[in-house]
Amino acid sequence: MKVIFTKDVKGKGKKGEVKNVSEGYARNYLLKNNLAVEATKGNLKQLEGEEKKAKEKENEILNDAKILKDRLEDLTVELRAKSGDGGRLFGSITSKHIADELKKKHDIKIDKRKIELDDPIRTLGFTNVPVKVHPNVTATVRVHVQEK
Repeated sequence: MKVIFTKDVKGKGKKGEVKNVSEGYARNYLLKNNLAVEATKGNLKQLEGEEKKAKEKENEILNDAKILKDRLEDLTVELRAKSGDGGRLFGSITSKHIADELKKKHDIKIDKRKIELDDPIRTLGFTNVPVKVHPNVTATVRVHVQEK
């Protein structure tokens, strides 16, 4: 019997998959526990519509990420910190500082974990910092650290 899985079933199939399973297993377990529905023409068409909707939503999210990328690359984040000889900072500038400044000055909310700063910034001047806006989209933000 052909069924469409509505939830993940370990060892049998993932949500949205269409598979052939034994009729007894389908009737007595999958259908009874709402883990799957019978693969009729109507249900297959509904699944197709849901997949299309999900794809459109993913494209919309990707387009929003590209717009945010363009916006981020056009701006410079200005931060002030105390420094000693040779432009070396007392302390450092972390991804949290950059995220807070983006929120405060530019009204852009970015999670600090999305800012891919390998090591904290410990010197004055400009630094290019990559920001993972979307799994497929990475923006580069210029961070300018000045003397306080």
